Amino acid sequence: MSSQQTILFIFTSADKLLNGAPTGWYVPEAAHPYYALKPHFNIDSASTKGGAAPVDQSSVENFKDDESVKFMNSDAEAKKLYTETKKISEVDAKDYAAIFVIGGHGPMIDLAEDKAFAKLVGDFYAAKKPVSAVCHGPAALVSSKTPSGDSILKGAEVTGFSNAEEAQTPYNDFVNILPFSLEDRLSELSGGKYTKAKEDWGVKVVWDQGILTGQNPASAKALGEKLAEILQKA
Repeated sequence: MSSQQTILFIFTSADKLLNGAPTGWYVPEAAHPYYALKPHFNIDSASTKGGAAPVDQSSVENFKDDESVKFMNSDAEAKKLYTETKKISEVDAKDYAAIFVIGGHGPMIDLAEDKAFAKLVGDFYAAKKPVSAVCHGPAALVSSKTPSGDSILKGAEVTGFSNAEEAQTPYNDFVNILPFSLEDRLSELSGGKYTKAKEDWGVKVVWDQGILTGQNPASAKALGEKLAEILQKA
């Protein structure tokens, strides 16, 4: 039954951007999917280093909605997810129904080129288990391959944080702050199939070829609801 299935949430362990500015995972991109999924599934977590995953403090300050505040302040079970993560190198895709990468700029720094994580995602993909990510989370998928050696993103319609949205943040320097443009990399690997909402910061969720992606923080809840729907139909 779906209530017995477990979804693996992935948190970044990166706490600094290339210029040394603080970063981490983004609160609503964990909280909103968590509360969409928790009634139906067990949730486990992992990160590159294991242990406590660094939160982007700007997301704590900027998102005061009920679910984000509850996730950070009063939900003891949720708190364990980001304070007691397993190491990515110690988890196995066979133990989970799906994988979900939480955004924040952190995944651009550590998960995008983490070999153990690339293999883990490839294992989920090969097993036809949903691979999902939101906002900058899809950066964590850029190194993963299919069993035949192609990018898992090849030919897949995909979304993620856009260049236009990045330009409205302090982090649009793709040399000194971030290692690459997420939109450009996703477009390149997918064969030009990157897509985004008509309006900046609008909700956009895409499910194609076993990959579920959400564009930005506003898309996080819809992504969680879509992942629940996919797993309940499986």
